[in-house]
Amino acid sequence: MTNLTFFGATGQVTGSCYLLETNAHRLLLDCGLFQGSKETEQQNEADFPFNPASLDAVVLSHAHLDHCGRLPKLVKEGFKGPVFLTDASFSLLELMLRDAVHIQLRDTEWENKRRERAGKKLLEPLYDLEDVEALLKLRQRISYYEEKEILEGVSVSFHEAGHILGSSIVRLRINDQNRVKTLVFSGDLGNPNSPLLRDPCILSDADILLLESTYGDRDHKPLDNTLTELRETLAEAAKNGGNVIIPAFAVGRTQDLIYWLGKIQRQGGLPQQQIYLDSPMAISASEIYANHSHLFNIDDPEFTKIAPQGWHAWLKGLIYSESTEESMAVNRIAGGAIIIAGSGMCNGGRIRHHLKYNLWRHNAHIIIAGFQAEGTLGRILVDGHQKHIKILGSEINVAAKIHTLGALSAHADQSQLLAWASHFNTPKPRLYLVHGEKSAALSLQASFNRTGWSATIPKVGDKITF
Repeated sequence: MTNLTFFGATGQVTGSCYLLETNAHRLLLDCGLFQGSKETEQQNEADFPFNPASLDAVVLSHAHLDHCGRLPKLVKEGFKGPVFLTDASFSLLELMLRDAVHIQLRDTEWENKRRERAGKKLLEPLYDLEDVEALLKLRQRISYYEEKEILEGVSVSFHEAGHILGSSIVRLRINDQNRVKTLVFSGDLGNPNSPLLRDPCILSDADILLLESTYGDRDHKPLDNTLTELRETLAEAAKNGGNVIIPAFAVGRTQDLIYWLGKIQRQGGLPQQQIYLDSPMAISASEIYANHSHLFNIDDPEFTKIAPQGWHAWLKGLIYSESTEESMAVNRIAGGAIIIAGSGMCNGGRIRHHLKYNLWRHNAHIIIAGFQAEGTLGRILVDGHQKHIKILGSEINVAAKIHTLGALSAHADQSQLLAWASHFNTPKPRLYLVHGEKSAALSLQASFNRTGWSATIPKVGDKITF
């Protein structure tokens, strides 16, 4: 008998975490950070609802923090087994976790100074650099499409998901008393409109299917319309002298944006001469992408030829801003530039400084090009209900134009999710919708029900047997 328990990304987008228990082994599928509002992020402080030392292995779908960000905490609390992941995720995981621990240690230090002055109890960081180093030593690469027995009676294979570099659809085969059961986890399923990565792999056989539902309640705008809006926004900003500020996830969205800006530049539609990438992590991630260009699709022959030469060869005027001093200099630019910075949901990082210096400008344009979780500054900007926002201790008037470019999402939309899942053989696998806010999951559930395929939305702590 095999059990699967849902411990994260259920009823919300972040905190991906699922516990698989066979008669002989315990395996964790993802171990991500909860991200969003203060209340949501407080979930990261809680003890794991299982004993980390009892786990035999972890299987990681990809290196975004909402899927991998609590792995060092797992080690801190006793886990010592292998972490299986793809070749590209091997490199990206180190980048993501080193950055995450740096931010946590810095934020904890600042908060503790405030608490000490107020006579309050000091906080402990979620984990430290030593925990990250210990976790990184546990990584074991598995190439795409290679099926490997990772525990006796349990094999795994990774299939391209098209979400970010190294992202995977995970297929687990469990041999239980000479009966093989198959679990497929979509991970974060990519948007087939991705300019860099190949389309998500089609799978057809499973007993259990865990399917993400981030955009389960909507379809993206047509790509052509989105690119037209991007060109028009760039032209309008150049005409009225304002900056274009783009919050972007360091891994995935930044590289897509650089591609599209380079494409528009080649078509004569990019008036801005200076494009700042103001994010050390995004710069490092972009180099990792360039080193794995063999994983890119070949949809654009011109880009395929140039890609191995690096991003500066593709996008003229691209300026890497790495140091704090360089970032502060970018803050002083009043107009005429494109500034790409993290975090992608505006809940931290250098983007908050750029918003502080530009959000009040009537000629500035803010381009939101990714999913914004509930409770984040990015979500507040997208919803547009607040005309004054507090950023870094200052109250800022929201005068800039806010643009949402849905088609640039790295997640599949409702129609794409339905189409991908339709390839599974009949009888259909038992379907569980995860990694989505309640409204999105309910909408996708209704769509599946109309096709005659019953979909379940699990709650945190729900356990299924198969």
